[in-house]
Amino acid sequence: MGVASQAPIHCAPQQSGRGVALINLREAAIRKRRAGAEDIEIGRKIRALRLERGLSQSDLADGIGLTFQQVQKYEKGTNRVSAGRLHKIAELLNTPVMFFYGGMGLRAKKRDAGDPGLSFMQTKGAVRLVRAYSEISSRTTKYALVVLAEALRNMEKG
Repeated sequence: MGVASQAPIHCAPQQSGRGVALINLREAAIRKRRAGAEDIEIGRKIRALRLERGLSQSDLADGIGLTFQQVQKYEKGTNRVSAGRLHKIAELLNTPVMFFYGGMGLRAKKRDAGDPGLSFMQTKGAVRLVRAYSEISSRTTKYALVVLAEALRNMEKG
């Protein structure tokens, strides 16, 4: 294909060490909007709380006026959650907005090395197990369940 058949590229001047260079505006916009590690962590926390509250992605989406696909993108960290949208999500999940920002920064990196935070609550099975555990009144039964779970984990490790 020739140059004439390609879609036009919109460029803007950008200062560099040697003067003005042109950059592709579309590429610049994509670089600015790409989600980072913080967005992924916020998405994990949204998912964990949603599962804990027993909501589907569709339930959460309906509650905040989105599609479930958009909620999926938030939870995976593919898309950033705006401040206003995060506020709506926090209200629906009955939690303070600051919950989603807790542990960010340098402390989060140190913590993630040894403590997974809410990451273990990313599956429905984990949420069901924790719910069932919390409803057991006998301390002996709770202890037996923990010992059983640890033994199963150790068997899988080999």
